[in-house]
This record gives sequence, structure tokens and C-alpha cells, in this order.
Amino acid sequence: MLAHIMLNLAKRMLATLTILLCCGAPALAERLVLAGGRVMDPETGLDDVRDVVIEDGRITAISQDEELQGTVVDVSGLVVAPGFIDLHAHGQDMVSNRFQAADGVTTAMDLEIGFYPIAAWYALRQGDALIHYGATVSHPAARYKVFTDADTEDLWEFRKDAFGSPTARESASAEQTERLLGLLEEGLREGALGIGFGITYTPGATHAEIFHCFQLAAELEAPTFVHMRASSALGGDKLAPIQEVLSNAAATGSALHIVHINSSTNESVRDAMEMIRAARANGVDVTTEAYPYTAGSTLIESAIFDDWSGGYGNLQWAATGERLTEETFRKYREQGGMVIIHGRRETTNEWITQQPDIILASDGISFRNGPAHPRGAGCYSRVLGHYVRERGALDLMTALRKMTLLPAQRLEAIAPQMKRKGRVQVDADADLTIFDPETILDRATYTDSMQYAAGIHHVLVAGTFVVRDGEIVEGVAPGQPVWGRHRESN
Repeated sequence: MLAHIMLNLAKRMLATLTILLCCGAPALAERLVLAGGRVMDPETGLDDVRDVVIEDGRITAISQDEELQGTVVDVSGLVVAPGFIDLHAHGQDMVSNRFQAADGVTTAMDLEIGFYPIAAWYALRQGDALIHYGATVSHPAARYKVFTDADTEDLWEFRKDAFGSPTARESASAEQTERLLGLLEEGLREGALGIGFGITYTPGATHAEIFHCFQLAAELEAPTFVHMRASSALGGDKLAPIQEVLSNAAATGSALHIVHINSSTNESVRDAMEMIRAARANGVDVTTEAYPYTAGSTLIESAIFDDWSGGYGNLQWAATGERLTEETFRKYREQGGMVIIHGRRETTNEWITQQPDIILASDGISFRNGPAHPRGAGCYSRVLGHYVRERGALDLMTALRKMTLLPAQRLEAIAPQMKRKGRVQVDADADLTIFDPETILDRATYTDSMQYAAGIHHVLVAGTFVVRDGEIVEGVAPGQPVWGRHRESN
């Protein structure tokens, strides 16, 4: 080990001399070397001290004997990992991107609810993204369009209105269902990464309506990302909503991703995972995800709270941190906004975080309007700092696999470009997160959510630093769209 350290020191000294002698050479300016870091690649199992060479946004070499020519960054003592990929990030704006990047995220996608119209959303993000982005076509928003023909000029307000609309509680006619299917197909043709469902937010959507949407997804070989139906609509059994979506996937052959299995099934999660694993073993293409917190968050005006019986004291107004009473619950429900929902057990939360086949995804709420749930700023650093280092609940490589390779693989069929992400390999995209495993930790809390994570030194997106020496880099926007393969040329 001492010999290796001395070799690295000699190489860096040589690199410094080379830069001094060759300053201004264009070839050197385009070549970046991350020198002497602990390179961890979940796909190959590589876990060793290496130098990583980056050129034109791609990794071009991973070596122990690399000529350190170009711009050299000493990352000794730090982990060089694939950039974290978040499949479930509602913070699709530059403000939220800063917190995501500081948490090591290089690709953040809104696949649970998605957007409508999808082409307009991708156009809105173009050139204004710190990290890579993508979305599904939104079943709730497209459904709202069918029922109301509302203006879609403000995509954020349009989607928010869809959640609070009385039409979310109405059943669709056969004609409306056909129009809805047409809008969803249009979204897939515009490049959406699948169909996003928030079935619990659209209680009027019948089992038949959802089944027909799954059929469409199967026909176009597009995945479905599903916030399952509320168990209260199915007799209160937490496993009944899983049976609905698993049966739809099995019957149609569609790929299924169940979002936040933690908040959807709570203490029934062990049985839920047994069902998911059994379905997978019998040929159903199904995955799931969770975030590492005991509290959830959503819009207080949504249908989830139509018959709320979880106790007002378990609700916390995100903007102020105050716990609600019956009076303030009614006040804020009329006003509308984000509420944090407490009440789950930490022992179950840790068990979920440990599971190697449960993808890590934040379900982070946007910070564009101020404080929100802390998961939008600390999800990944919380797992690496608290659950890996402090609790020893899972090993570092398993944790990295859950936040890089597994989410990339979930999307590869619909978005082939994801085959170049979630890896530290030659020819992979240079989306990388470099952190100190001894100091990484989340700092965002339920009462002070807008806090950057600690211990993440550098983050690169397509070879461009978006975090450098622990600070957000100003004036860069290297984030690029992740398109679904059905995108039609204009």
C-alpha cells in the first residue's frame, strides 16, 4: 500500500510538471484525470485505487498506470462512484437541481406522476438543467385534460390542478377513456419514458381504465410507474393494491415499477416484497423503490386526504414546520400546499433500506417554492452516511448498486442511453460522484430542509463539474434530456 501511495505521489508530481511545461495545449485542456481515488463500479465489482480519465464527456480510461496529462484532480481517499440516478424526483427545476447535485445525483427523473404535454415539458427544461432529466407522460394530468380541456400553458399549475380537481373523483366514459389512451400514446411518441400513474390521486379511475392503460403500455413496450390505489378503496388491505397492479402487469405483459413501497405498504412490506419477488421469479417484469425516511409528503388538497383518519398531529406543514390541528388542517386543505406525513416505524424503514433489490429513489418534492420534505436534499447521503457507515445496515457496494446500476437498468429498454450511465467503465458517460465515505451525511431536516449534504466533494455531469470541492459550480447547465425510444422526429 505504501508503495502504491508513493507511486501516486510521483505520478501527480510528474503531472504538475507536465501541466506547467505544456500550459495552453488544447489537447491537455480537454483531458481530465481523477487521480488516485477508490473506484467502485457496481456492475463489474471493481473496487480498487485507480485513475479515471475523462474526455468529451465520456470515460476513456481506468488505469493504475495512467499518464497523468491534462487537468489532474487528486481524489485520493475519496470514492469515485457512478452518479446517482433518481427515478422519482418531483424537483424538476434549477433550484431543486442544486440540492440534488449536492446530494450526488446526476440524473433526476419524474416517473411517478410525470407531465402532460410531454414535449412542452422537455422543451421547458432544455438548457436550464444542472443535471440530466426525464419524465413519463402523466396519467393524472392527461386525464384532467380529457375531463376539462383546461389550458396547459403553465405545466406546473396544470399538474397541481389535476390533483385538486373534482374530476379526479369521477369515472371516465368509454369515449373519455379512448381519448385518454390517445393522449398517453401521443406522450410516448413525444419521448416519454413510460406512463406515470398516481392511482390513489385519481380514485375515479376504474380498474378497467387502469387495465386499458397497461395494455397500451404493453403494446408500445413502455414501462408503467405506479403509485398504487389507496388501500382504503379496497377494503383496507395493504396488499390488495399490489395485487391489482401485479395482475395488470401479468395479464398484459407490461413492465411495472411500483413507487415508494415503504409508504404504500407500511408494515405489510415484507409480504409485499414476497409477492413482488414471486411475480418476478415467474416472469413478471416488476421492480420497486423506497426512500429512507419514516415520513412521506404530498399535496394536502389531494384525494388522499378526503377521508383522513391518520391523526392531525402526524401532519406537518412543510412551509413552517408546524404540526397540524383539525382547525389548521381544514385551513391548509382549502389553501393547498405540501404537507409532511409522519407515523412509520424506523425498524421497518431500516429493513426496507437494507434490501438489495429495492431501488433507492427520493420522491423529493420541489424546493422552487421554499421548504419541503428533506428527502429532496439528503436521500442519498443519508443512506451512505447513516445506514452504511453509522448503522452498518448494508455494505457500500450494495448501497451504490441500489442508487446507480439498478435504476439505470430499469430504464435501458425504453431509454438505451441509460446503458452508459450507472457505471464507472470505459465508454460510460462521465456522470460521476466523488465523496468521502467517512464524512458523507445528510443535513436536511423536517424543520430545516434546504440544507446541502456533507461529504460530497465533486459531482460531474457529462464530464462537467457541477459540484467542485464541495461547492455548487455557478453558470453551468450540462444536464441533457433522457428520451424514450419512441420519440418521433419532427
